[in-house]
Amino acid sequence: MFAHWRYIFDRLLGEIQAVSCRHMTALPERRDETGNPYQVDVEDTAFAIFELAGGVLAQVSSSWASRVKRDDLLQIQVDGTRGSAVCGLHRCFVQPLVATPKPFFDPERPQPMVFDEQWREMPDIDPVRNGYRAGWELFLRHVAEDAPFPSPFLEGAKSVQLADACYQSNRERRWIELPQLKL
Repeated sequence: MFAHWRYIFDRLLGEIQAVSCRHMTALPERRDETGNPYQVDVEDTAFAIFELAGGVLAQVSSSWASRVKRDDLLQIQVDGTRGSAVCGLHRCFVQPLVATPKPFFDPERPQPMVFDEQWREMPDIDPVRNGYRAGWELFLRHVAEDAPFPSPFLEGAKSVQLADACYQSNRERRWIELPQLKL
């Protein structure tokens, strides 16, 4: 997933400049479609903190081993000084600063606020397209018609750079700076 995080962050939130990462294999044995067990030889869980351009910190957790208790398989939350947004694969919710509640912490009583009800769902402006299909269409037009392609070789190299930095961070247990790549 490291490679995917790179273009998502670079395009939506800011260029990744450094990373601190830990990953593991949480489920070393799984069962295939017929119920037969097999050994897993790759990590299935990763946690990372990215430092973005401007000093913004972003926290990412990605796991094929976690059980989903949220609205979607993928969820990205962005918190800013003027509000927050939570987006999944098909829906997006916002909470502006002026509508942010001020909950009271009471260790002796359950929280009376229902936080989910305090978010506003954003309407769809355009129909949702299958992202994989859209990517393949762009690529095929690029190959067949020499149309522009938004992900040149440099974008792939940046994704590999992030994956390498995440593995290095995990191995050395420290922050890894990502130097800017140029062709």
